[in-house]
Amino acid sequence: MTLFNNKYRVESTRLKHWNYSNNGMYFITICTDKMMNYFGKIVDEKVILNKFGKYVEHCWTDIPNHFKYVNIDEFVIMPNHIHGIIGIDNPNDSFSNDDNSVVETRHALSNNKNSTKETGHALSLQHPRFRNQGKNSISAMVGSFKSAVTKYANKNNIPFKWQSRFYDRVIRDENELNNIRDYIISNPEQWEKDKYYQQ
Repeated sequence: MTLFNNKYRVESTRLKHWNYSNNGMYFITICTDKMMNYFGKIVDEKVILNKFGKYVEHCWTDIPNHFKYVNIDEFVIMPNHIHGIIGIDNPNDSFSNDDNSVVETRHALSNNKNSTKETGHALSLQHPRFRNQGKNSISAMVGSFKSAVTKYANKNNIPFKWQSRFYDRVIRDENELNNIRDYIISNPEQWEKDKYYQQ
């Protein structure tokens, strides 16, 4: 991470010619603004999430309910950042943006005030607000997730902000996947040595 205008900026590892809605496994890191600890704390090398952190965890695990052919692999909610692996497994090999594609609702839209109070479900996919949402890309997923968390914070008067960018990496093979899984699982144990560490 580097400083730009006195703010931390996540370096881009984005592949210039890769479509980030393609099938694959993606390692994602999302940080809070100024690396502030909003989501909980580490006690005896274990994550203790506060109420806000538990909501963040809920939003993360809920991603597959909003994006078709997506699954959540290993992840951890740390006090000021999230590490997670997102998998895309579309049998058609890529998402399309035409009228025949199934575009799921986004977190932020499904949390809107027009959702049915009885069930908590969002409006029908046929509703105009849910049409032409764009490709189910990693950026769309992260943007939706971040927006839902920010809306919750605003609603509960939490002075919260995300870092504007996020880190993503296309996982190349099984060995790399397993190494990243191990890194995520051991993250709480390494907290005080972590580059994102804040007291």
